[in-house]
Amino acid sequence: MTTNLSSNDRAPVTRRRCLRSIVTGAMMTSIAIGFTAQAAAPQAPATILVVGDSISAEYGIARGTGWVALLQDKLEKSKTANAYQVHNASISGDTTAGGRARFGQLLTQHKPGIVVLELGANDALRGLPLASTQANLAAMVDSAQKAGAQVLLLGMQVPPNYGTKYTTDFAQVFTTLAREKKTAVVPFLLHGVADVPNAEKNFQADRIHPLASAHPQLLANVWPELQKLMK
Repeated sequence: MTTNLSSNDRAPVTRRRCLRSIVTGAMMTSIAIGFTAQAAAPQAPATILVVGDSISAEYGIARGTGWVALLQDKLEKSKTANAYQVHNASISGDTTAGGRARFGQLLTQHKPGIVVLELGANDALRGLPLASTQANLAAMVDSAQKAGAQVLLLGMQVPPNYGTKYTTDFAQVFTTLAREKKTAVVPFLLHGVADVPNAEKNFQADRIHPLASAHPQLLANVWPELQKLMK
């Protein structure tokens, strides 16, 4: 059976089709604008989280003159200024056990893309077992990698008066761990500062903490390995 629609009957159908077309077009335009805005939104910079002790916490020197602050300055002056920001979570006197205890919260709070671990020297100064130092560092590396962060270990060395075996074994903690966990490593953060003739001129009166004038060398030691992780 054929049904013939009069012009009056066809008018509502035509209007409905027009309205549907207008609404559909508006929705597609809105979606397109939304995608464009999302694509144009600037990406938040990734965080470089530094977890260290007094050397990274600027002990005994003016604020803003330590190697971590110099790193931030370097990033701000380079093309990576908008890609990375530095958060310094270093605490003077901290050990690997102390860093491990607060590490989970730091990861949750800052969600870093790169973690720089500068801990272990105070373990040695206190004569703590090297197995504990390595275990604490390993736990932090595992947590960082599980959270999706790359890791850079900053190694330290102790004076020879600690004994040849302890001195050698302590230095190897960092390189061994880096090899096992496949992380980046700077074997000796104080290279060019503590292992040069007349090294005492680079240190404060305690002969433990570098002067501000030595911190650019610390950054020079860190930068090549850190730069690899930022690519």
